[in-house]
Amino acid sequence: MKKILTGTLGWVDDRIPVVSTWEKHLSKYYAPKNFNFWYIFGVLSMLVLVNQLLTGIWLTMSYEPSAEGAFASVEYIMRDVEYGWLLRYMHSTGASAFFVVVYLHMFRAMLYGSYRKPRELVWLIGMAIYLALMAEGFMGYVLPWGQMSYWGAQVIVSLFGAIPVVGDALVEWIRGDFLISGITLNRFFSLHVIALPLVLVMLVFLHIVALHEVGSNNPDGIEIKKNKDANGIPRDGIPFHPYYTVHDIFGVAVFLFVFCTVIFFFPEMGGYFLEHANFEEANGLKTPAHIAPVWYFTPFYAMLRAVTSPFLGLDAKFWGLVVMGGAIAILFVLPWLDRSKVKSIRYKGWISKVMLVIFVISFVALGYLGAIASTPGRTVAAQIFTLLYFVYFLGMPIYTRMEKTKPVPERVTS
Repeated sequence: MKKILTGTLGWVDDRIPVVSTWEKHLSKYYAPKNFNFWYIFGVLSMLVLVNQLLTGIWLTMSYEPSAEGAFASVEYIMRDVEYGWLLRYMHSTGASAFFVVVYLHMFRAMLYGSYRKPRELVWLIGMAIYLALMAEGFMGYVLPWGQMSYWGAQVIVSLFGAIPVVGDALVEWIRGDFLISGITLNRFFSLHVIALPLVLVMLVFLHIVALHEVGSNNPDGIEIKKNKDANGIPRDGIPFHPYYTVHDIFGVAVFLFVFCTVIFFFPEMGGYFLEHANFEEANGLKTPAHIAPVWYFTPFYAMLRAVTSPFLGLDAKFWGLVVMGGAIAILFVLPWLDRSKVKSIRYKGWISKVMLVIFVISFVALGYLGAIASTPGRTVAAQIFTLLYFVYFLGMPIYTRMEKTKPVPERVTS
């Protein structure tokens, strides 16, 4: 049997580089030996992606992408399809879990400078993944065809109408109709289940390849490839397999425990994961009392609402769209904004640490403000936190260059 398996593997390896790929990306890929808790979220992102793809395939088998049958088909999945409720909750909770782990993964990169040279392309591909994920999440959110799905799509799509000259034509082109209708639902369904998953998988593949080409960063921000032994092996590196595969299995087990707890006990998460209004079928003649996107979009929605005054002859809606888009676009240029002599927050000055805390507080606060109804006081708060969000990035070239940093050790620390 061993001879047969060895021969089969050899035959396959002569045609597809299985062994060399395994060695390059796992058994002989040397990762820094001082990874900590924050480095688990990349693996968890891949786990949730697989969950979304598999559960999405099964849900598609019973879903009807039409204005007349979409809501009823979701109810059919929940009530009549065997374990359909479980698949639906795994997918809806998985969407929120995806953004949780991706946001924490991005925060870790900001914490330890994983966007700095030579990993600029890794960061850019990661941001492209984030954009694709936002589009995927938005279009998937429309598919249940509940009240919040319908009116959320109405609000978000109508934003493009604020673009001068081409706005109205662009909105009509996106909707495929003069209003949100079954045609809109059908094209969002097509993009959600075919086009965007393909783009996501391709980008994730490129993200991993680019990362393994330059090597992983670490909490010290030290390049382990610069210190190798006589055999060309990094002195501060260990093989990803078996050391970090076992390490990641423990993290995956903890994540699955939390994930399953949410699925089985509070899948709606108090209306944040599944809004109560979305359990009512879409009705174009009945507007919900409060329209807000799902929680992972609310920070940017709060920025959109924070702009209340026209400027240069263009209305507030247009400038709100500019601010919202700019909040995402500025993340792409982060590698060139940070002028610090060191990568990791461990060795940066107190200004960088304070600014990072302010950024996190601003982002969380905007997320909360975007989820609740707007009032004059809340609008002022959103304006302040939006300003602080941009100050973190726009002031970075100044405060990272002027602050005093700590000396970085020659070898990674435990």
